[in-house]
Amino acid sequence: MNPTDALSPTSNPRSAPDGHIAKLSPTDSATMVRAVIDEVSKAVIGKRAALELIVAGLLADGHVLLDDVPGVAKTLTARSLAVAAGLSFSRVQFTPDVLPADITGATVLDLETREARFRPGPIFASLVLADEINRAPAKTQAALLEAMQERQTTADGISHQLPTPFLVIATQNPIESEGTYPLPEAQLDRFILRTTIGLPERLDEVEIVRRRLGRGTDEVALDAVLAPGEFYAVQQSIERVQVDDAITGYVVDLIRATRAARELAVGASPRGSLAVVKLARARAVIAGRDFVTPDDVKEVALPALAHRVVLTPEAWARRTDPTSVVDQAIQSVPAPSWH
Repeated sequence: MNPTDALSPTSNPRSAPDGHIAKLSPTDSATMVRAVIDEVSKAVIGKRAALELIVAGLLADGHVLLDDVPGVAKTLTARSLAVAAGLSFSRVQFTPDVLPADITGATVLDLETREARFRPGPIFASLVLADEINRAPAKTQAALLEAMQERQTTADGISHQLPTPFLVIATQNPIESEGTYPLPEAQLDRFILRTTIGLPERLDEVEIVRRRLGRGTDEVALDAVLAPGEFYAVQQSIERVQVDDAITGYVVDLIRATRAARELAVGASPRGSLAVVKLARARAVIAGRDFVTPDDVKEVALPALAHRVVLTPEAWARRTDPTSVVDQAIQSVPAPSWH
């Protein structure tokens, strides 16, 4: 099935009553999510921790930015996650000549009926891979990021609802800057987390080659672990994860610590606080718990915050790594006692 056929662009599944979504226990949700990660791990070998973080971002109904070198399975990861989670998938290759309508869709004339109709673009899928997003010009980037924020597109004054869930995994290559349009801070802030997959360890790379030789093909056959709608049900289960007041205070203190860092002209915004909480709840679901611990917060804080800050001119001139500054700010805040 074409991913753009998964849902009518005029449908509004987000307005469906909660009673239509199965309420899952933490154990059920954890079992389903681990099954998805296990299936994806058949294709993406030796990257369990990275997969869990990416899945946590998607479970938190957020968009993920993969900032990594070519050849580390970014595309394979996104496609495999879509297959295993039972989500429609679409890939958009960004280039400098891609127009906003090329991804969001446009109103066209139907030659048979002589009437104007909306033709959905590749963005109408539950999981969209925005490959090399920094190669698209600012206007096209803005069109995608607006859809990410509003979960809808507009053509000729008519709004078209995107599928539920609607999730974006965007990629960019950090070692190649020629012909790119770096994402500004305000647009980076729309991603719930930024992370890398990284090169495999030696034994894992040996296993990758061994499996490829055994398959006799480049393609990796994966099964759909979840039925349509089940991933959304797991997403909804995150709202039933408890967050203690001490954890809430800890998260806010982390964000305020980034604002106090001397090397940062701009620290994390309140959106950063919400991102950390949502990711921590997702991590708790993956672990099969209905409550968040300080360790959950620590594990997600850096990928949730490091891309949301701006260095001072002096720190930028010294080529200071903003990730290290945020990490120091996180380490400076004592975690609440937990039993």
